[in-house]
Amino acid sequence: MQTEQGSHHVFSASRRHVEKSKREKGHHMYKYAMSAEICGALYSGESELKDPKSDAEVVNITYIDKNGNATPVRGKIGDNVMYLAHRYGIEIEGACEASLACSTCHVYVKDDYLRKLPEPKEEEDDMLDMAPFLRENSRLGCQIILNKDLDGIEVTLPPATRNFYVDGHVPEAH
Repeated sequence: MQTEQGSHHVFSASRRHVEKSKREKGHHMYKYAMSAEICGALYSGESELKDPKSDAEVVNITYIDKNGNATPVRGKIGDNVMYLAHRYGIEIEGACEASLACSTCHVYVKDDYLRKLPEPKEEEDDMLDMAPFLRENSRLGCQIILNKDLDGIEVTLPPATRNFYVDGHVPEAH
C-alpha cells in the first residue's frame, strides 16, 4: 500500500513483512538481542576514526543532508556509513549504535548503488518498517559497509527520523 504525504511516499509496514505479526514476541526480541550483541562486536565505530592507509582503500561517499547540502567524505574499505558520518559531524543519529534496534540512521541510497548492496537482513527490514518517510531505496546507514564497488556512493538523509526514546537528540561522535 502506498500513500502520498507531501512529496514523499510513505509505505505501510506490511510492504516488507506480512509474516512479522505471526511471530511470537519473545522470540522476536531474542533475535534483536542476539543481533545487537553480534553487531556491537563487529561495528564499534573505532575503524572509522582512522584515515585510509593508501589510495587503494579509499571509498568516496557523499552525504546529502535534509536541506540538500552535499558533504563529500573520503572513507575506506570496511567503514560503516553511520559511524563515518559521526566522525565528520554529519547528523545521523544512530541511537542504538548499530545494534539493529532503531531506525535513526535511516538513509536513502541512489539506485545505482542500492543494487550493489547486499539484500537487507530481516532485522534491518523490521527496523525500516518503523522509519518515517520510508522509500523503496531506504536502508539503515549502520548496515552499509563500504567496499570498492561503492566508491562514489551518495546517501541522502530523510526529512526526519524518529527516536522513540529521546526525540530532539543531537548526535555526537562516539
